[in-house]
Amino acid sequence: MPLDDYQGLRVIVTGGASGIGRATARRFLELGARVCVLDLRPEGAPAGAEQVEVDLGDRPATTAAVERAAELLGGIDVVVNNAGISAVGDVTANDDEEWARVLSVNVTSMARVTSAALPHLRRSTAAAVVNMASIASYAGLQERVLYSATKGAVHAMTLAMATDHLPDRIRVNCVNPGTVATEFVDRMLQGFPDPVAERAALDARQPTGRMVTPEEVAETVVFLASPRNASTTGTSVAVDGGMYGLRAR
Repeated sequence: MPLDDYQGLRVIVTGGASGIGRATARRFLELGARVCVLDLRPEGAPAGAEQVEVDLGDRPATTAAVERAAELLGGIDVVVNNAGISAVGDVTANDDEEWARVLSVNVTSMARVTSAALPHLRRSTAAAVVNMASIASYAGLQERVLYSATKGAVHAMTLAMATDHLPDRIRVNCVNPGTVATEFVDRMLQGFPDPVAERAALDARQPTGRMVTPEEVAETVVFLASPRNASTTGTSVAVDGGMYGLRAR
């Protein structure tokens, strides 16, 4: 991608201090964008990124964090709603408190961040929102009922947001990664009796025979955010090693 497409682009990345978010923030920086990471523990953000500490489960704090990011960057052109947390188990496994917590971070925080950023996005000539969904949005995965519910909601919300903001010329898309080799997955695996065996199973279920890398997902995020993709909105892009559409022997 030509660097000029991203020079000076002002980008906020939630959950940008680890995993997919960190890889995404780093890639935007490499391409010449200005980046602010919003995270509960932002110290892991890549060098060169602005950092704002925030609990995205709190609306006033989120609004204030987005405003601070806009101050640091001189505005906002791109919002990457990446922050998310794990949940493991069947429909009996998670109590109401956990349902509320995971929905708040994985779904409602995207609404909080985007809502707070809207005044800035409406002033941008290259406005884009990229939401992080998942293979769990459309493929039934074992022991992932709560997590799947949140990611299905992200996919549906992306389509609704894209429709609402057509008049604003704000493009809204989402990325559906397969299982990505991140710290997030490492933590999730600790909830299983045999984490090593479960990791091998995660590799094996991708048709490519391995988990997706954070850098591969980041490339798709920056592609969707490119000002050249002015006609790409309301789209879901799979980065899943063929997991959704292929049935390899």
